[in-house]
Amino acid sequence: MTFLFSGSGASGQGAPLARRALDAGLAGFGAFLAILLLGLVQDGSGMLLLIAPFGASCVLVFAIPQSPLARPRNVVGGHVLSTAVGVVVLAFCGAAPWAVAMGVGVAVAVMLLTDTLHPPAGADPIVAMLMGASWTFALMPVAVGAMAIVLLATGFHRYVTRRPYPIR
Repeated sequence: MTFLFSGSGASGQGAPLARRALDAGLAGFGAFLAILLLGLVQDGSGMLLLIAPFGASCVLVFAIPQSPLARPRNVVGGHVLSTAVGVVVLAFCGAAPWAVAMGVGVAVAVMLLTDTLHPPAGADPIVAMLMGASWTFALMPVAVGAMAIVLLATGFHRYVTRRPYPIR
C-alpha cells in the first residue's frame, strides 16, 4: 500500500519530500474537513454524529484511498455491521469485559464473512456497548456518519486531489 498517491511503502518513502508533504497535507486537510463537517452538523442539530472510530476511518479514506479497506462497502458496511453486533451482544450479555471482547471478535468475523472488513469498525462494538446503545445508534450516528465520510471523501478526491475514489 502506498501513502495517498505516490512513492513506495506505507509512508511514501520513495517519493520526493515535497510530494510526501503535499500528500500528507491533503490527507490531513481531508480528514479535518470531514470531522469538522460532522461536528458542525452535530452542533447545529443536536444529533450525535461524531464517534471516535470515524477519525480512524478518515485515515483510510483520505490517506490511503486505494486500499480495499477504504472502499465505501467496507466503510459503511463494516461500521453498521459491527455496531449491530455490539447492540445484539449488549442485549443478550450486557457490557461485561468478556461480552465486549466477544462483541469485537464476532464483529471481526462478520466483517470478514461479508467482505466488509474495515479496521476502525472493530471499535464500534466497544463504543456501542459502553454507551448502552440501542438499535437507533446503528443508524444515527453510525450509518449516517459513515455514508457522510464516504461522500465527502468522494468529492474531496474528485475535486481536490483529482485522484480516483472509490477504487473499483
